[in-house]
Amino acid sequence: MLDHLVQCRYDGTVTTLTAPTPREHELLATAAREFATAGFEHASLNAVIRACGMSKSSFYHRFDSKQALFDRVVDEAAAALAHELAAPDPAELAGPNFWPRLEAFVTHAVAALAKPAWYADLGKLFYLPDVSAERSAAMRRLLAGVDGWVQAVLKAGRSCGAVRDDLPASLQAELAFAMLQAMDRWSVAHMDDMKPAQRRRMASAQLGTLRRLLAP
Repeated sequence: MLDHLVQCRYDGTVTTLTAPTPREHELLATAAREFATAGFEHASLNAVIRACGMSKSSFYHRFDSKQALFDRVVDEAAAALAHELAAPDPAELAGPNFWPRLEAFVTHAVAALAKPAWYADLGKLFYLPDVSAERSAAMRRLLAGVDGWVQAVLKAGRSCGAVRDDLPASLQAELAFAMLQAMDRWSVAHMDDMKPAQRRRMASAQLGTLRRLLAP
């Protein structure tokens, strides 16, 4: 899972969300699992409300629709994942250790994602067949953040000679982003079938494939 292992930077800035209360955390975690299991359209708000022991009036005081709840789940999951992973500042990657630093980050990310955590459902939410970035403002923000980070990483790599510069930067970024999304989609679909050691090898192989595309 490479394409969402980055800090959530929206439009060049870091979006800060108010930390959820324990009650809100329970609601978000329950909703994340419901969406990940049932999909967006078939997810049951009543099931979420019952599981959290809430009244409907209390729920609708917080969220006026299923879409609003979904977007809040994505925003909070992305923020929690960003905090856990602490993706490196792209500018700090420039130098002779560009690729080893990226590999160290991926290794750390795979280990972090192996820990039981509610926000681990983010990958599944991102590839639900019945919801898209066109429909979800939170997913658009997340995509923009990932895209911006990838472009900044490539710029840092090009500046130090670790990334080839024979292609226009914009084309190179599109190719890299498309490959990352394809890898991530496959990984999310097969994550539950892989043991930790297999996940590490797969992440390393994915980064190696990306490096063969991008390195001079």
